[in-house]
Amino acid sequence: MAAALRVVDTSAWIEWLTGSALGKRLGADFPDRTRCVVPTIVQLELSKWMLREMGEEKADQVIAYTQKCRVVPLDTGIALLAADLHRQHKLATADAIVYATARQQGADLLTCDAHFETLPGALLFSKPARS
Repeated sequence: MAAALRVVDTSAWIEWLTGSALGKRLGADFPDRTRCVVPTIVQLELSKWMLREMGEEKADQVIAYTQKCRVVPLDTGIALLAADLHRQHKLATADAIVYATARQQGADLLTCDAHFETLPGALLFSKPARS
């Protein structure tokens, strides 16, 4: 039986890439490239964050890595599913696209964003509360 596919939300990518305590905790659940599904919206968000926080060279390396995964572009089917999920779950547009991609691919979702907490197929690693 093939291993399950997993979409990694931008929040989880950032924690994993920065080696934060949370990133280390979720590391065991981070999929290898053959099981990792990357929505193109996550590539956009990651690229923006990486360029701002770590520079162009590191951003290029991370995007090159994501391209070795299963990249899923936004198409009409995902867009329409995202619109339904946005309405049902009150998700922001990018989050709805990420979640719709996971549903459409039959994948679960690895995330650190609490607004996915109650959604089926979401594997949440909660960020510590800020004091």
